[in-house]
Amino acid sequence: MPARRVIPCLDVRDGRVVKGVRFRDHVDMGDIVDLALRYRDAGADELVFYDIGASPQQRTVDVAWVERVSARLDIPFCVAGGIRDVATARTVLHAGADKISINTPALERPALIGELAAEFGVQCVVIGVDSILEADGEWRVRSHTGDPDRMQAPKKRTLDWIVEAQALGAGEIVLNCMDNDGVRRGYDIAQLRAARASCQVPLVASGGAGAMAHFAEAFGTADVDGALAASVFHSGQIEIADLKRFLHDAGIEVRPGPSASQIVAAW
Repeated sequence: MPARRVIPCLDVRDGRVVKGVRFRDHVDMGDIVDLALRYRDAGADELVFYDIGASPQQRTVDVAWVERVSARLDIPFCVAGGIRDVATARTVLHAGADKISINTPALERPALIGELAAEFGVQCVVIGVDSILEADGEWRVRSHTGDPDRMQAPKKRTLDWIVEAQALGAGEIVLNCMDNDGVRRGYDIAQLRAARASCQVPLVASGGAGAMAHFAEAFGTADVDGALAASVFHSGQIEIADLKRFLHDAGIEVRPGPSASQIVAAW
């Protein structure tokens, strides 16, 4: 089993990092490059950047900030936001991103997944899945989630979409459990376990991290490959070096970061 990944997520609006609760009330968290380097130095395994206004505004990701990040960052990073065709994906990857993630464009035109996989390889193609538990007890996906006023419900079951996306060429699934997003009460373990049973490619948990134990539960109980979080890292509530030491002590294999000296010394 490969080492589990700790992945800070940076929501980007107008070239700045922002953070909201359940996709609303965003506040400015700082400069995109400064935060990226902070997480690299803390031992993050990779970073995910979401241009949260791209899909709702029907535009592509702003490549200027991708280039700024790539010029300084030397760990893998993934970019999401308004990537609707192979040409845009190529521009983002050539700007320095290691992977691209699509959500709304894939739901609107599932064939895009296969086109991207054929052009760049499945290892570059991440499918973001925003999921909500509906009144009938089924998890279903949402699109256009960067703007809650424009969010749409395609009436597609989350688990069905995860299976379909893999068949089309998805190399990784990021499952964002929207009911838990930003509230720090823990990942949705029941949903993640159900997804894990259907997911043969790497699965990344997103939405709900509030304590180091939540990461351990996601890795140990839901068997996810990576855990993504934002608020607890941005606020300093959880330091990545401390988290990795905690996970290591809990018997979960993680990589020590290149400058996480505390972890290296402890090991």
